[in-house]
Amino acid sequence: MKGLNIALAALGGALVGAAAALLLAPEKGSTTRRNIREFIKEKCPFVKESEVDVIADKIEEAIETETSKKK
Repeated sequence: MKGLNIALAALGGALVGAAAALLLAPEKGSTTRRNIREFIKEKCPFVKESEVDVIADKIEEAIETETSKKK
C-alpha cells in the first residue's frame, strides 16, 4: 500500500509540474497535448498507455478552465 501512495504522490507532482509549465508557456493545443503525454510517459513510466490519454485530457481541461478564468 505504501508503494501505491508513493506512486500516486509522484504522479500528482508530475501533473502539477506539467500543468504549471504549460500555463507559463502556452502553445498550440495539439502541441500541448503531445507535450503532456510525453511528459507523463517520461516521468511516470508505471502509468499505463490507456491512462496517459485520460490524464492528459484532464490536464488539458484544467489548463483551459484556468486560462478562461484569467481572461
